[in-house]
Amino acid sequence: MSEPLTVFARIAPKPEYLEAARNAVRGIMQATHAEPGCRIFTLHEDRDGGSCLYLYEVWEDAAALAAHHAQPYTQSVFDSYREWLSEPVDLTLLREIGPEAECSS
Repeated sequence: MSEPLTVFARIAPKPEYLEAARNAVRGIMQATHAEPGCRIFTLHEDRDGGSCLYLYEVWEDAAALAAHHAQPYTQSVFDSYREWLSEPVDLTLLREIGPEAECSS
């Protein structure tokens, strides 16, 4: 069995497209969560009101991520990004290196 694939994506829409980009990603979240290889798919934004969005994703493996990217709804968002983004999506693929531990409150 392959190890899970963790992805951190920084999405930088032009200011006039921030809301549209946020809504587009939110619009595919339910379908994405239902995909067989999706473990986590969460959208975040800057706390200080910045104009970037961030996706934190965990997939069963690279094949599950590739299948997600091939979905028509994902491709539709990618198509919109061509006009909306001020720079290409910064995609970082991560591997967990330590044992899980709970943080204390």
